Amino acid sequence: MSALELADVHVRLGDTDVLHSITATHDERTIAVIGENGSGKSTLARLLGGLATATSGTIRVLGLDPARAAAQLRRRVAVIFANPDAQIIMPTVAEDVAFSLRSARLPRGERTRRVQEALERFGLSELADRSAHDLSGGQKQLLALCGAFVRSPELVIADEPTAYLDARNARRVADHLFADGAHRLVLVTHDLDLARRCETAILVQDGTVARTGAPAEIIAAYEQELRC
Repeated sequence: MSALELADVHVRLGDTDVLHSITATHDERTIAVIGENGSGKSTLARLLGGLATATSGTIRVLGLDPARAAAQLRRRVAVIFANPDAQIIMPTVAEDVAFSLRSARLPRGERTRRVQEALERFGLSELADRSAHDLSGGQKQLLALCGAFVRSPELVIADEPTAYLDARNARRVADHLFADGAHRLVLVTHDLDLARRCETAILVQDGTVARTGAPAEIIAAYEQELRC
């Protein structure tokens, strides 16, 4: 069974077809989604993460229909946004990471262990008791990743995760996203160098999948179109 299966998916908001005729099947571990602003990339990411609903068509993510298995999908899929402030909820760094485990109902000792390990993994141990909202932009995005990965998701959907970061922090965040592990990655990005690190690329144009294939090929075609 493929990780992502979409068949003739449409999303209509008001009088606007945001996505139409989306059909794709992918089982690669890392997938880049590229395209211009307003093309429908973020809506596609939200669909896959169960945060938006298709008007018609069929979607299966990790074998689940997001519309019918939203709770299961939330346990298996993590979504990361460009602005980490949209994901930071609790007062301190450690509390915010622990909050991600609230639905797991783990024994206190196990929850504490997993939080500590996640903080160490993302270089946030020394900031555990710091106010989460007083962190730098790069630290906040690392906290968002930490809160996502502490749940050991099977699929991570990252929508422009490096958009507001300087080069150093963008590299740190990207390296965590691409690190070897059990998770798959759907990366929505304008950073074409980052997209080249993926196994496959999807070009979204005018609300539909225009091209899909090897990143070098898809990105070259996209860059050529941008020159016209």
